[in-house]
Amino acid sequence: MDDPIFNFEKRRIWVFGGAGYLGSAITTALDRAGANVICLDRPGVAAPLVLERDLRNTRAEDCDLLDVNTIPDLVADLCGKYGVPHGVVNLVTDCSRGKAFEEITAADFRIANDGVLTSGFLLTRAAAQAMKSQDIQGSFVHFSSMYGVVSPDPSSYAAPHVPNPIDYGAVKAGLLQMSRYFAVYFATDGIRSNCVTPGPFPHPDYQSSSTATSEALRNRVPMKRFGEAHEIVGPVLFLLSDAASYVTGQSIGVDGGWTAW
Repeated sequence: MDDPIFNFEKRRIWVFGGAGYLGSAITTALDRAGANVICLDRPGVAAPLVLERDLRNTRAEDCDLLDVNTIPDLVADLCGKYGVPHGVVNLVTDCSRGKAFEEITAADFRIANDGVLTSGFLLTRAAAQAMKSQDIQGSFVHFSSMYGVVSPDPSSYAAPHVPNPIDYGAVKAGLLQMSRYFAVYFATDGIRSNCVTPGPFPHPDYQSSSTATSEALRNRVPMKRFGEAHEIVGPVLFLLSDAASYVTGQSIGVDGGWTAW
């Protein structure tokens, strides 16, 4: 990290979903690397993380990206308050209602679409335009999912758990394409857009409360284990850094080999 291509000193990085299980590891790593981090999450979630982990370079902000009409104003307000970002990490995943296939409604699909695609589109467009206005060659890192690439195996989910819902997988697949579109659209401005596509990184609480499903999912991973939160950090920081200055429109699978077979 002493190499200047990995230098985050005074870089302004926004992390949406930055107080979640994976997001908190990313926020913490960026803070320790000297970035000026804005950790954005649901109301009342980000501030406790900043205090608990003593994040000296991080500011907490509340946001609700499901309220898509507020996103352009949110971006403008953040730019006015903290400056135009050099990087944006979009971890927003609270989009699916987690229902069984037969129970998903049209409204559920609309919520999933707004929660990932509409919000991701409006957020990235507004932030990229702000970068462009300041001649900032920024980087966006979006979070897709293994289930945006392959379908879940229903046999891996023991009752009462249902297979990963179709609305979740559909919007995560759409995010991969949208990230590629952004990459091409803003390429000549030097603004990059990439995806990190995680495999199974279940929260430890889920693992302990869902032993049968956890075991079945773990056994499907070629490495025969789940990912741990710290293992998502390296790919994200790489894509945000100057080390990835010629990388855009790509997806880095961090899945223990899940999508390799």
